[in-house]
Amino acid sequence: MSNKQRAVIICPGRGCYNKEQLGYLSQYHADKQQIIRTIDTFRQQQGFQGVSELDAMERFSPATHTKGEHASALIYACAISDKEAIDLEQYDICAISGNSMGWYIALAAAQALSPDHAIEVINTMGAAMEDKLIGGQLIYPVTDEEWITKPSQRSAVLATIERINSLDAHELYLSIDLGPFLVIAGCANGLKQFEKEIEKIDNYPIRLVNHGAFHTPMLRGISNNALEQLPAVMFNKPSVPLIDGNGKVWSPYATDTKALHQYTLDNQVCDPYYFNRAVDVAIKEFAPDVFIVLGPGNSLSSSVAQRLIELNWQGINSKSAFIERQKNNPIIIAMGMPAQRQLVTID
Repeated sequence: MSNKQRAVIICPGRGCYNKEQLGYLSQYHADKQQIIRTIDTFRQQQGFQGVSELDAMERFSPATHTKGEHASALIYACAISDKEAIDLEQYDICAISGNSMGWYIALAAAQALSPDHAIEVINTMGAAMEDKLIGGQLIYPVTDEEWITKPSQRSAVLATIERINSLDAHELYLSIDLGPFLVIAGCANGLKQFEKEIEKIDNYPIRLVNHGAFHTPMLRGISNNALEQLPAVMFNKPSVPLIDGNGKVWSPYATDTKALHQYTLDNQVCDPYYFNRAVDVAIKEFAPDVFIVLGPGNSLSSSVAQRLIELNWQGINSKSAFIERQKNNPIIIAMGMPAQRQLVTID
């Protein structure tokens, strides 16, 4: 009987490579030259800076590092290198998921996209709004201090989104359900109206820098272009189960690669991304011993924890209970945190 722990890998989305993560590749992945070279070669052929060059810059520049055409590839390089650093003698990877852009990384991590095709997909989608952002995003909380959902607050936010979206010259949509937060996207008028009407909670709502109206109908044109530029032949059946942003499981044996292509470049681009559903399915269907959250950063640990709390998984019924559990027997291991990283890496 195997002594390995069952692990679900969670791949990060945009916004997790910030000032504190500058130098992540050189610090942790100097030995991953083949992965990084593949990414850099493709980007340089397309006229972009290599991720190794961006990571090695003396100072973090929000104007540079957070732009889609740079952030997506940089985060992918860090995350896929982290995945390769996991000690498979300790962990049996039973499923892979991700949030938003993390879905593309999940495809690469599960070998549904080859390294060459992965950077092509990620760079193409990341640079799709290189000339001008389409709309924007903001984030707003829907849980209490113990990360337990407040149904009335959540319902009020969704109702506000729907009502504003019905106004002339106002577009507003649910973009991502992150569990403790809702990510809301729309046009300038829609976002401003939401900020005007919604109750302020601490610093929220918060605008997300250099983020477009991802996962909304506003990106239909980008979806259509992607479907033309990135053919279905690029996609393979995954080597391990993938859980998408609707909570659907794409298995190694039953995946229709044409359907996977269509979901990735159509539904996933233009419809809401329900990361909460993906985590719920991971918990209920795969019953992992741990979740391994790939770096850089640690932005998704709280979202995964909130779903554990919502389901009262293994007696974790509050933020306090989760923090206590993490002290001695962590159920979420974030590779972007040095103290936790050493629990899962080979060296």
